[in-house]
Amino acid sequence: MKVIAIAAFDEARVIGKDGELPWKIPEDFRHFASLTKGHTVLMGRKTYESLPPAFRPLPQRCNVVVTRNVQSLANEDGILLRSCPRGFIEDCRSGKEALQSDVLWVIGGEEIYRVTKDLWDAAEITRVQGRHEGDAFFPEFEDDFTLERQEQHDGFSFETFVRTA
Repeated sequence: MKVIAIAAFDEARVIGKDGELPWKIPEDFRHFASLTKGHTVLMGRKTYESLPPAFRPLPQRCNVVVTRNVQSLANEDGILLRSCPRGFIEDCRSGKEALQSDVLWVIGGEEIYRVTKDLWDAAEITRVQGRHEGDAFFPEFEDDFTLERQEQHDGFSFETFVRTA
């Protein structure tokens, strides 16, 4: 099983502002969908609640939402609720939790990225040019990873990082 973080962040590592993305990059949405469809996505409650209602839960994916208060989302259809992101990943690796594929995508937010980063095998990053106002940030991770691929676009780039052995 591979654990892969996926995120878009700017030059200040901003990933969000008031529960929303500070930019609109349609290519990034398509890239995210093409990589994560058919797999399990792991996210925090705030990230789940920030999704547009029409895309909640994310279609064609197993949606796992981490929250300290499992009862707060108990009436939501189509999601699995867990209280600990690291525990969920460790249960997947040990076979206690079954995934629909051999890839688990960590899709945010800030706290979920921070507490799981030492468990990632890779990271798919959309690096957005410029600096945006934000209140959520992506943790530094590059010291433990190697840039494997970079695809430049106007205003952003797609970057694939793999954990250094």
